[in-house]
Amino acid sequence: VELRDREAAYLLVGTQLKVELQKADGRIRFLNREGEEILQDGAAYQERSSIEQGTHHLRLTFAAPGEEVYYGLGDKSWDLNLRGRHFQNWNSDSFGYDRERDPLYRSIPFYYGVLGHLAYGLFFHNTGRTHFDFDSQGDGLTRLWTETGEVDYFLCYGPTLDQVAQSYHYLTGKPELPPLWTLGFHQCRWSYYPEERVRELARDFRDKQIPCDAIYLDIDYMNGYRCFTWNKTYFPEPAKLISDLREEGFQTVVMIDPGIRKDPDYHVYAQGTEKDYFCRRSTGEVMEGPVWPPVCVWPDFTRPEVRQWWGQLYAELYEDAGVSGFWNDMNEPAVFGVNSLTFPDNVMHHYDGAPTDHRHAHNIYGQQMARATYEGLKELKPAKRPFVLTRATFSGGQRHAAVWTGD
Repeated sequence: VELRDREAAYLLVGTQLKVELQKADGRIRFLNREGEEILQDGAAYQERSSIEQGTHHLRLTFAAPGEEVYYGLGDKSWDLNLRGRHFQNWNSDSFGYDRERDPLYRSIPFYYGVLGHLAYGLFFHNTGRTHFDFDSQGDGLTRLWTETGEVDYFLCYGPTLDQVAQSYHYLTGKPELPPLWTLGFHQCRWSYYPEERVRELARDFRDKQIPCDAIYLDIDYMNGYRCFTWNKTYFPEPAKLISDLREEGFQTVVMIDPGIRKDPDYHVYAQGTEKDYFCRRSTGEVMEGPVWPPVCVWPDFTRPEVRQWWGQLYAELYEDAGVSGFWNDMNEPAVFGVNSLTFPDNVMHHYDGAPTDHRHAHNIYGQQMARATYEGLKELKPAKRPFVLTRATFSGGQRHAAVWTGD
């Protein structure tokens, strides 16, 4: 990269891009090697702070030429072209969502901008609540802001959309090839139990010659919503059931939630409590709340040792019972009975050695749960391709899990 010092601006010249930084106000302009403008600041960087909140608003503003269109942000229940709308990223339990609902279950702070023959992508690397306003005020400006953390963004230049996508995946990672059976037909609902109902379902598919490659078991297979357990009344011999289904061409996928039932006699709760693996508030109390069990606690998946522990918990289901895949649900994380639908801001996270509160770690909680699951399955069966399905995730989560459209 060559740095040129001009009277009013610094110019960085690379192999594909030129970046112009205005000395007066720090505005940035991106151009390709031919001098065509790709993206430019529409206003200087803005930051707001207060005595009560500290720094609580960090904003970028870009010019939005009239013919430019915008795509991306992952799952948004809106038109493909996002122009004219404001969106936010905050993983949310959005049961029964419709076209107007935002935010949804996942946060992918990456979008494509296309103007004529030029395309670029912008990845806003912030795991807290982020906002994307694509000229909703009709003033020719796109605004990005966050309420916590820092402003850190990456420009992925094309000029084609394919090249932008390649740059984004180079930056955030690529998925591995999934098991072949996952490319088939899956049958999933809330919920199939007891065992005879599952066997009846499998017979119906084969008798009616309807293709099906996988059957999912929701929370009712568990003993009182205790993850990594079986309800032996409903499923007295789970390994035999799963083996019989496999002989008929069905793989079995089961649900695992992050909310761990508070019960001293439950091995997962007892181990996590002994090792101090559950999320705590800033006051030191363990975060407790209802989901399916009346009182749950939640592992802090942003700690490496917690992810390692969590991954090994799959051994009985994966190795002994023969389950083929795992469905990580409710991992926004969802909390019942509160208006926010999730943790309060004062829940603390290890954040891989950079401790922070839930405002900043919220959007990666589900991704890190899926990561823990994926890495655990890889360690338990190195020769197998894991299958993990997650409801919540963040950019980069494609390395660990697939997603579905939510509930």
